[in-house]
Amino acid sequence: MPAADSASALTTAPDAKAPPSAFGKGFVLDAWYFVALSRDVAPGSLKRHELMGEPVLVGRTKAGAVYGMRDICPHRAAPLSAGRLVEHPGEGETVECCYHGWRFRPDGVCAAIPSLVEDQAYEAGRIRVRSYPVVESQGMVFVWMRSDPRSDAAPDHAPPVFPGVVGGEAKLVEAMDFDSHIDHAVVGLMDPAHGPYVHQQWWWRSAHSMHEKAKAFEPRPEGFAMVRHAPSSNSRAYRILGGAPATEITFRLPGYRWEHILVGERQVLALTCLTPVTETKTRITQIFWSDHWVFGIAKPFLRMGVRAFLKQDGGMVNLQNEGLRYDPALIWIDDADRQAKWYQQLKREWIKSRAEGRSFQNPVQAAVLMWKS
Repeated sequence: MPAADSASALTTAPDAKAPPSAFGKGFVLDAWYFVALSRDVAPGSLKRHELMGEPVLVGRTKAGAVYGMRDICPHRAAPLSAGRLVEHPGEGETVECCYHGWRFRPDGVCAAIPSLVEDQAYEAGRIRVRSYPVVESQGMVFVWMRSDPRSDAAPDHAPPVFPGVVGGEAKLVEAMDFDSHIDHAVVGLMDPAHGPYVHQQWWWRSAHSMHEKAKAFEPRPEGFAMVRHAPSSNSRAYRILGGAPATEITFRLPGYRWEHILVGERQVLALTCLTPVTETKTRITQIFWSDHWVFGIAKPFLRMGVRAFLKQDGGMVNLQNEGLRYDPALIWIDDADRQAKWYQQLKREWIKSRAEGRSFQNPVQAAVLMWKS
């Protein structure tokens, strides 16, 4: 059965090797990264995160505004997140360093140096801690990572808006750190052929259940989607939703994958956010929203399944690292590895378009991909 494939320009020989330069050379910058659910950033809180090897304090003023700044006091390098949020006349709300009490406004500007005496006219406002644009959207907090950390330019686009954020707050949230560069985490996330070998569960599928798949893909903003379709018959977990589920799976730079399932008028959204902690560590956060009744009954079962999947993927990452430390060339084949190749192309085009000061041109073309899993 021949595959209908309008993306022939992207097709390579079965033994084509993935360029080693595709991995470990940096991150997608000038982009929004997920750091937390809004409900986990309480008023007055100071929470330390690490993004791309940089310490980032994400906080919320008592008035409710979220903000971000580099989590290092420029005086003696103490973490600002170890301090507290205070309020002094004429200063508004500031972050007070735990070491010497230097105070910084949410925009990073120093508001006060308590050790100064009256005749020491040192201009505290000349001192700044690097600030990061932070926004809330759909109950999530996103941090903008700039290509030029010295720039004060506002972000030129908003975080993605995900379909299916319904039913109130997130119904299920699980996170795990993988010992992997985000590039390898993304490629593993979109790999369609590892299921029967890595995720062998009685309630999901087995190695003996191998079906030929043919799925249509099309470009989407900063990514691509497997267009809406009925789930494969050997994916048993969908059966608990009842009815006739139809699912669409989307990937978008810098590291978002979501599955939006429709069951009649009910919706399920399974969102995976990949956040690069360092060059060798990536946080995977799995978030579910739904207005389907099954989440009120089967939540413990679903949580168990999500945790099992993350542990299995994490274990495979550790095994893969045994080989990757020798920096081997990787053989990628069509069609099972086409999504990985698209990710490479999307990333290269993003970096190039930003460097050239032009709009992003999605390199993905519509295609029907075939594989067995």
